[in-house]
Amino acid sequence: MSAIPIPTAETALYDYPKYWAECYGNAEFLPVSRAEMDTLGWDSCDIIIVTGDAYVDQPSFGMAVIGRLLEAQGFRVGIIAQPDWHAKGPFEVLGKPNLFFGVTAGNMDSMINRYTADRKPRSDDAYTPGGQGGARPDRCSLAYSQRCREAYPDVPIVLGGIEASLRRIAHYDYWQDSVRHSILVDACADILLYGNAERAIAEIAQRLSLGEDIDTMTDVRGTAFIRHDTPQGYSEIDSTRIDRPGRIDNIVNPYINTQEMSDCEKQRRNAQQFGLDASGARIIEFTLPQKLDRNRTVIRLPSFEKVRNDRALYAHANRVLHLETNPGNARALVQQHEGKDIWLNPPPLPLTTEEMDYVFGLPYARVPHPVYQGVRIPAWEMIRFSVNIMRGCFGGCTFCSITEHEGRIIQNRSQASILHEIEEIRDKVPGFTGVISDLGGPTANMYRIACKSREIEAACRKPSCVYPGICPNLNTDHSALTQLYREARNIKGVKKVLIASGLRYDLAIEDPEYVRELVTHHVGGYLKIAPEHTENGPLSKMMKPGIGAYDRFKQLFEKFSKEAGKEQYLIPYFIAAHPGTTDEDMLNLALWLKKNGFRADQVQAFYPSPMATATAMFHTDKNPLKKVTYKSDRVESVKDPGQRKLHKAFLRYHDPNNWPLLRNALKQMGREDLIGDGKQQLIPGEESEQQKTYNAPRRKNSASAHQRRTRGKKILTQHSGLPPRSSR
Repeated sequence: MSAIPIPTAETALYDYPKYWAECYGNAEFLPVSRAEMDTLGWDSCDIIIVTGDAYVDQPSFGMAVIGRLLEAQGFRVGIIAQPDWHAKGPFEVLGKPNLFFGVTAGNMDSMINRYTADRKPRSDDAYTPGGQGGARPDRCSLAYSQRCREAYPDVPIVLGGIEASLRRIAHYDYWQDSVRHSILVDACADILLYGNAERAIAEIAQRLSLGEDIDTMTDVRGTAFIRHDTPQGYSEIDSTRIDRPGRIDNIVNPYINTQEMSDCEKQRRNAQQFGLDASGARIIEFTLPQKLDRNRTVIRLPSFEKVRNDRALYAHANRVLHLETNPGNARALVQQHEGKDIWLNPPPLPLTTEEMDYVFGLPYARVPHPVYQGVRIPAWEMIRFSVNIMRGCFGGCTFCSITEHEGRIIQNRSQASILHEIEEIRDKVPGFTGVISDLGGPTANMYRIACKSREIEAACRKPSCVYPGICPNLNTDHSALTQLYREARNIKGVKKVLIASGLRYDLAIEDPEYVRELVTHHVGGYLKIAPEHTENGPLSKMMKPGIGAYDRFKQLFEKFSKEAGKEQYLIPYFIAAHPGTTDEDMLNLALWLKKNGFRADQVQAFYPSPMATATAMFHTDKNPLKKVTYKSDRVESVKDPGQRKLHKAFLRYHDPNNWPLLRNALKQMGREDLIGDGKQQLIPGEESEQQKTYNAPRRKNSASAHQRRTRGKKILTQHSGLPPRSSR
């Protein structure tokens, strides 16, 4: 009998050989109890997914996507949702898995889910039945992995999801105000999957089922693991240091393979690198070494100990990591942690349209598991009538981690697949009234937008395709999306298709016909967009376009709204206290808001999420968007609680509760001219304050408390059981 072929990264998701247990067929819901396993005729589970979210069998929830994908491969998959983490017993309820535990914190980072941007505990959790807080531990992935290890010490643990993905190397932890290990060091897990993990999880499951040991799986893209040496045949680039001011230290040229050089050769190369001969005299000739094979090259980052103690090195490591995010040219990375090497393979290859259709076409029940007995799960209620049409984002906003998690190459579903899902929502989801609440993803309008050249795309290392301006190689044609909107709203039983995902308005203005279609048919009175700021200082640190792009979009929005005979409004969002923002920047933003008649009732303060570029700015006061040196220009970050409160107060200049704070700040800034009752003044003086009354703005269909704060967490509301879900 011929051997079963071992799957590889090039194997399409739907081409894997089926595991023997496919004979059991598909379950209506993946089992959460032994009783359900008995009903299905299972004596054991092959794979058990442990998740920090309630189990909702819908493709916006990670445990459902991964579970259904593995089920389609023929494996028996069980779910342990929100277990009590204080003992190992709840992790034994389904018995011992035959292949592995898959552990995820859920669709959100557990720390951002639990704490506000001011580090205050929240009382609610949208991914828990009844919206109750406290159903998952802090640093959920760590606690779950440790309990799985206690329950069954010999069972492999595969760690994934947004929480693990953004902690795959040494990272700044905002809640402890310190640099923590890669989560893999602390979690007792065998391997970590980051980014879109369908390819990796399918390959690992197949190889484990064929008897391979998980410790040998060091060639899977999109994975991190512990290893003790660089394998034979690899060239190692040393990127553990940056130039220091003053005397130039002897360091190894980072493009030399240090493993294959003698000490004498290293010294000669070091001297030659800086134009000196062996005696220190300057020389003229310098020959570059032969170009290294990217597929057999690893970049050594500064160690955990170094980035913990040296903020410039932390910023440098962050910059290198972000330069190695394009799956077309990324190299492996390695970082030492107290004698252990954390090895990160290059990012996963994007899914093809056919594979995306396959994943989203799996037999989801589209509702929460019956074990919850109809108790509301707020996160599901918010997205149950929405459709995810794509993944990824090439915007590169520094406060957002979509690129690090989902990648910058857009992964699209076919129009037929999307329309079929709308029909399934119409026919299966209870409470459907004919309104699709969203067709989107990380952004509303990157569907089928890509680089004009695959070769250029594969070689590009730019962090953004749209900053500082739209790349000339980017195709900005929105016609495929416009056609999708038209087909979607013509489906029988569909009364309205709304667009709730954030609109990339600088892209939209490149295609006025798309804006016309959007404004005429798909705006429910209000359209959310995110200029984030008006001033160039913070905008340059965010990698966001200038306010002029917003003004041009606003003109088109108002023009097409008037032509359609509709009264519609833009709702712009802004960030307070982002790195690079001064008090004067916030003052100018407040004046712009007043001039344009905006009274923000939703205030978003910068939240330093793990691994984001803006978080590196916040922690190090350096700018990783440029080459990092010890003499780099300082990036001012708002860390003092009083100053953060002031920046938020500027966004709500109209709230009388903020007037005393703003009045004092304006006096200190020498801007007392802005205190008074004139049209050009920002806040009233003390003598007229008592005569003023404050009425909070009311909006039809205003967002719930959860929706208001969820927008501020868009970088982490990803579909993230093991692969990511596009943010809303």
